Amino acid sequence: MPRDIAKTLSFLTLHLGVGFAVAFAFTGSLRLAGGIALVEPLVNAVVFFFHERTWRNPHGWRGALHRLIHPHAPHAA
Repeated sequence: MPRDIAKTLSFLTLHLGVGFAVAFAFTGSLRLAGGIALVEPLVNAVVFFFHERTWRNPHGWRGALHRLIHPHAPHAA
């Protein structure tokens, strides 16, 4: 477990650093780049949660895609 935690923290550090660098390159603002670097992983965590729920759905991504394309079509719950 300690190795997993270290690896996770290492990846988080890289993710934040890359996000900050890219945002700073585009904006030239330390403040804006810092905000983007912090908000983006939080948004990604929420997206990941729903991504996992979609894949656990009995119909998987095909069912989710069908519901997205045909929102009013009847489908199994």
